[in-house]
Amino acid sequence: MIRLMIILITGLCAGGVLAGEQQPSVPGKVEAAMLGEHRSEANQARNRYRHPVGTLTAFGLQDDMTVMEIWPGGGWYTEVLAPVLRDNGQLIVASYDTSIPDQPDYRYRLHQQLMDKFSADPGNYDRVGVAQYSDPATQNLGEDGSVDMVLTFRNMHGWIGDGIAEEILADFHAVIKPGGWLGIVQHRAAAGSDPEQTVPNGYVPQATIQTLAEAAGFKLVSSSEVNANPADTRDHPEGVWTLPPSLELGEQDQEKYLQIGESDRMTLLFKRQ
Repeated sequence: MIRLMIILITGLCAGGVLAGEQQPSVPGKVEAAMLGEHRSEANQARNRYRHPVGTLTAFGLQDDMTVMEIWPGGGWYTEVLAPVLRDNGQLIVASYDTSIPDQPDYRYRLHQQLMDKFSADPGNYDRVGVAQYSDPATQNLGEDGSVDMVLTFRNMHGWIGDGIAEEILADFHAVIKPGGWLGIVQHRAAAGSDPEQTVPNGYVPQATIQTLAEAAGFKLVSSSEVNANPADTRDHPEGVWTLPPSLELGEQDQEKYLQIGESDRMTLLFKRQ
């Protein structure tokens, strides 16, 4: 009997289930997800521009949080967040509300592609929640105070340009728990520049975002340079869309813009007051 108990204990040790076993860190989980086989080579190639480990570390992401990603588009960051949060937390994507008519065609297309991505890979996406959200027609992101963190990547210029940033930030404030977090990554205009001039080109001054967020009830707690790119001069013929991944000029000066890389971006963390 004693010999049998020793064998069983040895087996538990080999299986790695004894108390005190080291679990992967959150940055380690992010790195594993960003290099995962579920991601295309093209999306993995953008890791060097989008810096998911540094970005999500700057936001203080924990794997037991309830996190809402706003307008994930093709799901570049969703591919990283879903595996990290799958076991201990919850990811909710707020995609476009396709029940609303007369939206730009790309919204219906991107939403369906995202749903198809989820259906095709339940091992990564079977626990992802979906909220359909097309402000101002759909302003309900869910129950008030129901998420720990809202994340939005490269969306603020569009909301400011459409004149709906105040309403959207109010929606964020409602759905985030008191003391919860808002992480914003956005193409960065030069300090002191006029947002009316820069926003149509995709760039926003940091002061503009900070003013809008503070008016909505958030406080800036940190700013990271993890997504900074000093090579981005912000004066491109087709705005930020001149740069990769859009490369709106096609073959024209493509090597030049590939050398610059993706945009100079601010990475801002706000706390919900």
